[in-house]
Amino acid sequence: MKFIVRLHSEITIKSNSVRKRFTRILESNIRNVFRPYPFDVGVTNLWDKLLVNVKTDDPESVELAAMQLSRIPGIEYFMQVRQSTYTDLHDIYEQVKPHWQDKLAGKTFAVRVKRRGKHEYTSTQIAAYVGGGLNQHCDTGGVSLKKPDVVINLEVENDQLIMVDKRTAGLGGFPIPTQGEVLSLMSGGFDSGVASYQMIRRGARTHFVFFNLGGTEHEIGVREVSHYLWKQFGASHRVKFIAVDFAPVVQMILEQVDNGLMGVMLKRMMLRAAAIVADNLQVDALVTGESLGQVSSQTLANLNVIDQVTNKLVLRPLICSDKQEIIDTAREIGTEDFARTIPEYCGVISNKPTVAARLADVEAQEAKLDLSIIEQVVRASNVEDIRDLLKETEADLREVERVSDVDNAVILDIRPPVEQERKPLQVDAEIQLMPFYQLGSKFGDLPKERQYLLYCERGVMSKLQALYLQEKGFTNVAVYHPE
Repeated sequence: MKFIVRLHSEITIKSNSVRKRFTRILESNIRNVFRPYPFDVGVTNLWDKLLVNVKTDDPESVELAAMQLSRIPGIEYFMQVRQSTYTDLHDIYEQVKPHWQDKLAGKTFAVRVKRRGKHEYTSTQIAAYVGGGLNQHCDTGGVSLKKPDVVINLEVENDQLIMVDKRTAGLGGFPIPTQGEVLSLMSGGFDSGVASYQMIRRGARTHFVFFNLGGTEHEIGVREVSHYLWKQFGASHRVKFIAVDFAPVVQMILEQVDNGLMGVMLKRMMLRAAAIVADNLQVDALVTGESLGQVSSQTLANLNVIDQVTNKLVLRPLICSDKQEIIDTAREIGTEDFARTIPEYCGVISNKPTVAARLADVEAQEAKLDLSIIEQVVRASNVEDIRDLLKETEADLREVERVSDVDNAVILDIRPPVEQERKPLQVDAEIQLMPFYQLGSKFGDLPKERQYLLYCERGVMSKLQALYLQEKGFTNVAVYHPE
């Protein structure tokens, strides 16, 4: 199956040299993304487009390839096509008819044609000839140029006929890493996830740093959402995930900082630590999910005070976004369910937080602190390759029982709904669908006398969630591992 990939419009208006460089990078990124897949993918650079040849006719593999193309930054849209040679107008009609006639039964339609090269006929004449023939010889609902039920898209380039089966919107933006590298401060909530996505989409190679304030449960959630964002949108490049135990810093703030300045101080300490991590990664910019006025620490005055703690560029992609806009974007990109289940940590919330902190007051408070603790927690942090993120966690979860014999147990399929629908679990046992993000709220309602086996395709997330449930006191849970 072949796909024609169109470059994002902002790439096409670049100078020739920049456009060539961006296109070559996008070509390489597509190859990198598909390298782990079980089918071969060829990519041909045709200047104004890329031709992606997915060397399989398996419908499920073709659908998977299309889904992945829709997530690669730098693509405006792509078309799933059938390409062939033709001799004349009637030959075009003869090739189009068998492919479309069943789909036109009782429906209005229109033929749209794009033509490139020298021909004896115009695009309009091709559309009229093919459309007239289909309307005369097929059981259609007639031609409707304004609001057709079905649109037949054709492209004619020299002696090549391209029939478009399906057109799919791409992610837009720029190829990674044409816009450099950034370090995103991840909390796992709505804001940080969407901000990271925006930077990835814009072509920045995005690393993740997590300041752990809430223990194991919080870190498991942030690991999952960070890995998800990378896997879905940034898998063409390796990035790092850094987890920093920030409990000592929080303790210092709680014990030594005035109540009203705690929120601002915590953000400054995070930027201090993030700047050290960024220096280690040779990254020049930090990314946060802050939005102007959303909470007390995000007023214009407080953000100004917070930023002055570092000379790193601090990027805030969501600075003018409303909360509902952020939630809507999280839903579109698939992080909403992650964010809703990430545990909130409210240990450093002031009773009466200031909305207009003065730099002199903040610096006077900081003078009382032992800032060497920041360097200590960063040195002790765990730096991991994002590709191994869940594998590293898996190594720590070997105590979780793995079961292949179901007996009378209930299998809980904890995969996201889209994966459950794409590849239903086939096993002779009682199966309940409970996506991983529902476990925290719904598992406790299940009959306690039953044994539950968690299932996911790789077995990693099921181990993470089994550990989480065991830490909550549930002993009737294990991992289902098919033989």
